[in-house]
Amino acid sequence: MKRVVLAALCLSWMLQAANVGEGTPGYRLFKEYCWGCHHQTAEAFGPSFHSIANKRSREEIMAQIVDPERVSKTLGYARNSMPAFNDLNATQIQALTDFIMLFKDKK
Repeated sequence: MKRVVLAALCLSWMLQAANVGEGTPGYRLFKEYCWGCHHQTAEAFGPSFHSIANKRSREEIMAQIVDPERVSKTLGYARNSMPAFNDLNATQIQALTDFIMLFKDKK
């Protein structure tokens, strides 16, 4: 019985995590630009938004969206596979960053 309850709680948490921020401008941008490589709470080709939000500042996240090559070098990575999204304006970058930060652990 405990296993069934635990499994139900885990499934509920996963479904809630998948719906965080749904309908926001940042969510729509995520679906358009990021979803192919990043997922909200699970590792994909790129790190999860949960991982990013807990490791990076807002400024680092915004800089990574605009100039990933430079930021990757600054952070000490040997290579970068993320493309630059030069077609996003400042409002869109802010909305996307706000969405990513929704996955930061609450302290």
